[in-house]
Amino acid sequence: MSGELIRPVPRLVEPTGPTQPGALRAVLVQAVECLPALPPVDPNDRYGIRALTVLWLEADKTEHTRRAYFADLAAWLEWCRRTGLDPLQARRADVDAWKATITVTGKDGVPKKASSSTVARRLAAISSWYQYLEDNDVADRNPVSAVKRPKVDRQSPFPALAEAETAALLDHMTRRAQRIGSEAAYRDAALVSLMFHTGLRVSGVTSARVEDLAVDRGHRILWYTKKGQTRDFVPLAPPVLAALDAYLAVRATREGTPAGPLLVTTPHPRDPSKAGGRPLTQRDVWLALRRYAKQAGLAAADSITPHTSRRTVATTLLANGVPIEKVQDLLSHNDIRITRGYDAARHKLDSSPVYTLASVLSRHQRD
Repeated sequence: MSGELIRPVPRLVEPTGPTQPGALRAVLVQAVECLPALPPVDPNDRYGIRALTVLWLEADKTEHTRRAYFADLAAWLEWCRRTGLDPLQARRADVDAWKATITVTGKDGVPKKASSSTVARRLAAISSWYQYLEDNDVADRNPVSAVKRPKVDRQSPFPALAEAETAALLDHMTRRAQRIGSEAAYRDAALVSLMFHTGLRVSGVTSARVEDLAVDRGHRILWYTKKGQTRDFVPLAPPVLAALDAYLAVRATREGTPAGPLLVTTPHPRDPSKAGGRPLTQRDVWLALRRYAKQAGLAAADSITPHTSRRTVATTLLANGVPIEKVQDLLSHNDIRITRGYDAARHKLDSSPVYTLASVLSRHQRD
């Protein structure tokens, strides 16, 4: 196809830092205006398709889910534009045709077939959008509802760290903070300790605020926002408290009594326009974990992600006899099968018969 037929897919960039009420809505309105294949905005129609799309994106979604669903919708609508299809007239056959074209771009920049989980998520996003339109009497049908979804592997492709590896990473962060002594170093030590001692989702960590630190029945806790936008709390163990207290004490020398986002950027030493105070983003956390895992010499450094901390917490607790129901509650899994999947992966590795086979064969091999 020519370059005129393929347009860049719009991206959703949410506001960072403290925002006024309505700031997210304004960003979503602007982003949705860029989506292809939809009719122009009608300011007099409160149930116009673009207005409803804004509300669909805004309602009951984490920042991560909202960003992913927007990208998935943009990809579907771009396909509709290229093929001359009115999205409201789409049928199952159209979704099947689009499904067969779904690709992702690899690290080498070359498009490749999307994984089952990516295809399933994109279909779920588009189905959710159509269901929202149908519920508001804008769409007559949901063309995705009968489309066959690929089976998704419940086991995460990302690694979990062994207990010794987790301890090595935490020790590295503590020593690094003590050696460098900067606010950023203490912040990152607190970040890694919080993630690997609680198993919080990265969205819960990046959205936490200083005001969310509290005390309940003698326990210091952190309130956080769960998947689905509900609130819950997690107790903070002494190592996490030590890291957080050290960070907030250093931060207080710069801004007085800390307030606002719990983990924030620091002022740029040579660029006055970057004054700091912005909450860390999920990308900030991702890059930091990769960098520090490499510094700590971890074998899985190139594949570590924020989700690694959740897998590590789950497998470590289950391996040390913590009841699976307690682990499920800590990780806020709605379905215990998800938690059980972590345990199954651990048993598959630790109890694999390949080690028995190797031992048997080695007894008959020559030195």
